[in-house]
Amino acid sequence: MVSSAARTFDLVIAANRLPVDRSVSPDGTVTWRTSPGGLVTAMESVMHEREAAWVGWAGFPGEAPDPFDDGLLRLHPVGLTAEDVTDFYEGFSNDTLWPLYHDVIVPPTYHRSWWHAYRRVNEKFTDAVAEVAAEGATVWVHDYQLQLVPAMLRDRRPDLRIGWFNHIPFPPVELFAQLPWRAMLLRGLLGADFLGFQRPDDARNFLRGCRSVLGASVKGDVVTWQGADDGRLGAGPRVARAGSVPISIDAEGFRKLADSPGVRARATEIRASLGDPEVVLLGVDRLDYTKGIRHRLRAIEELLADGEIAPPQVTFVQVATPSRERVEAYRTLREQIEATVGRINGDFSHLGDTAVHYLHQSYGREEMAALFKVADVMLVTPLRDGMNLVAKEYVTARHDGGGALVLSEFTGAAEEMRSAYLCNPHDIAGLKETILRAIRDDPALKRRRMASLRRRVRRHDVQTWAEAFLTALDAAPGKPAVRKEVSS
Repeated sequence: MVSSAARTFDLVIAANRLPVDRSVSPDGTVTWRTSPGGLVTAMESVMHEREAAWVGWAGFPGEAPDPFDDGLLRLHPVGLTAEDVTDFYEGFSNDTLWPLYHDVIVPPTYHRSWWHAYRRVNEKFTDAVAEVAAEGATVWVHDYQLQLVPAMLRDRRPDLRIGWFNHIPFPPVELFAQLPWRAMLLRGLLGADFLGFQRPDDARNFLRGCRSVLGASVKGDVVTWQGADDGRLGAGPRVARAGSVPISIDAEGFRKLADSPGVRARATEIRASLGDPEVVLLGVDRLDYTKGIRHRLRAIEELLADGEIAPPQVTFVQVATPSRERVEAYRTLREQIEATVGRINGDFSHLGDTAVHYLHQSYGREEMAALFKVADVMLVTPLRDGMNLVAKEYVTARHDGGGALVLSEFTGAAEEMRSAYLCNPHDIAGLKETILRAIRDDPALKRRRMASLRRRVRRHDVQTWAEAFLTALDAAPGKPAVRKEVSS
């Protein structure tokens, strides 16, 4: 990655984080490595042949590094202060919006100072995007951290074509109405020409919110707002379209990775290290209260107590990637999960035979692909999830015909992956029965289920998603205005 002279681009991506993480060696040398996040994984294969700019936070507080290039992709860091990180990211984004948008599984926290930080940081992103966007460029804004950027950018640069995609659920208006700044967020989003959501219900929730909160007119998937003569953010009239464009993975690339000799060899090593059990159950999640890890562990514990499963014949591996550890709810969750794992292993493990293998760490794509190949049953059981790409990666990795996917009804993936073993993770008895079916069903039936799932993911991969979104954005109502002035 090398520095480059200032220039503008016809396609600009704006997301909370850059697609790379900084690594500083003991001698002070700085290198950048591809991030492991879901958005980066999804966008990586889409962007590698496009000349574009990516605007995002570099991942550490302080002054932003100079822009630099990663192949054809220009990386334009946004600087956040330590206060920004605390109030905008950990506060408003992850302690206000995240729980509100995930069915209030934990109560959201509302602080005016966090809201002011959210506005301030969205303005920083707007400044950066306006700087790198060429005349008439297409700007693709991502996710819940940047919901004010579309209107801020529209006010600054009316010549741009602006799209926004939400990677998490969008709440029903009955929950969204709790938010003191609900109208301003909707005004911010209406700066976009097209708004993409994971599920049809999410798009409908947004449209209902515009009608209920703003008094906008909604016809089909088009929302028309007459504006407000108050001089505030996004006051002008707007026409925008909202629709479901479910995200996916680079299916062919991940299949090739999973089939590589190194991954196959590593999968053999992993299974041997687990004691060559008859059945390996696997969960892979960020350590987040939305992922249903506690409910999953309860189901496993009851299955062990019932004698339905037992080591060494059956073992459960739970990977819990560290996440937002400075937020109190996440620290509490980690303590609860680790206590539960300790109790289960104390009650049901034997010397050399562990009931639950708990791994609180991050792994690279190769290691994850190897774990997927080992898993006889994959447990993807969030209480609420926008999509869940792990489910799609798992079925792609198991192109050998093996495996079984237990999938929560409350994931976006369940809209597409109807051949999975669908479950309600709140129903512990039902979850237990579903896990046993996934273990015990006829192998031929399981192979047919997995083949159907693989076909779906292969036909609707990440390239299909990106093309569908950009096509919808290009066809959205309205045409960009002629640019008259650009302010810094």
